[in-house]
Amino acid sequence: MKNQTRSVSEIILLGFSVAKRFEPLLFTSFFITYTIALAGNFLIITVVWCEHSLHSPMYMFIANLSLLEALYTTSVIPKMLADFFRQKKSITFNSCIFQAYLYFSAGSTEFFLLGVMSFDRYVAICNPLRYTAIMNTRFCMHLIAASWLLGFLAVMPPAILILQLPFCGPNIINHFFCDVGPLLKLSCFDTKNIERMNFANAAFFLLGSLLVTGVSYMSIIVTVIKIPSAKGRQKAFSTCASHLMVVTLFYGSSIFIYVQPQENHSLDLNKVASILNTVVTPLLNPFIYSLRNKKVKEALESVVRRIIGTLTGMRVLNIKKI
Repeated sequence: MKNQTRSVSEIILLGFSVAKRFEPLLFTSFFITYTIALAGNFLIITVVWCEHSLHSPMYMFIANLSLLEALYTTSVIPKMLADFFRQKKSITFNSCIFQAYLYFSAGSTEFFLLGVMSFDRYVAICNPLRYTAIMNTRFCMHLIAASWLLGFLAVMPPAILILQLPFCGPNIINHFFCDVGPLLKLSCFDTKNIERMNFANAAFFLLGSLLVTGVSYMSIIVTVIKIPSAKGRQKAFSTCASHLMVVTLFYGSSIFIYVQPQENHSLDLNKVASILNTVVTPLLNPFIYSLRNKKVKEALESVVRRIIGTLTGMRVLNIKKI
């Protein structure tokens, strides 16, 4: 591979196969969705950061999940929105690799973090008396740091190998971002081994973290069934409902896209599933964790009251000075 030359300096992204007159509608829809998703996730981060009552493992994990969702969607959507106004939807080759690296690194980190969050719920429900001792601040920070580190390191070897591949043309990808599968098809080198490695990585990290989540929830279900009161069972399940909804959305679409052989891929279906991952899930995440969580809603109201109080006090002070 090192002796081969790369003649491709930019990649053309075809985007969405829709009539020109529908592009303004698509742009408006994606722009509004992206703005709400970004604002919602940063609002959760701000509330968890400012409200001391939320300085606990569960909410530390939620804040990091929100940060990942913001990074995940920002790696793709701004470029996609800009392309609606361009006749030539191109991206430089190095920028394409960087976008793919950032996208898959954030996704891999999210898999690890969702597995950690399921373990947190397992300890909280199955070992409540030891929860504080096990899930202490230091251990939680180590879990969060490990999730970010492993997620970004896991994607580095395939990215380095792709950078070394020769790309002689064509340079057109039938997607709205630099997905690895379509990108590998552009190489003039046999990429079957890299495709198998990507498939194995996706299966290991995605299904591995899903296994941790599955085992944790099986233990949770067994424990909850043994709770004598219906109210106690309902309370236990309600603490897991938000996490389960995010897991179902994120894992479901990711498994559909990446844990299947490349020859079985339908690019049009992959685009739809990718929209679910990059737009819909980041949008729903703040609502799932805020609207279904009484403590988050109370903390949000408290932060808003403090902001209004500060602004009102500043206004009164300014009036007095005048």
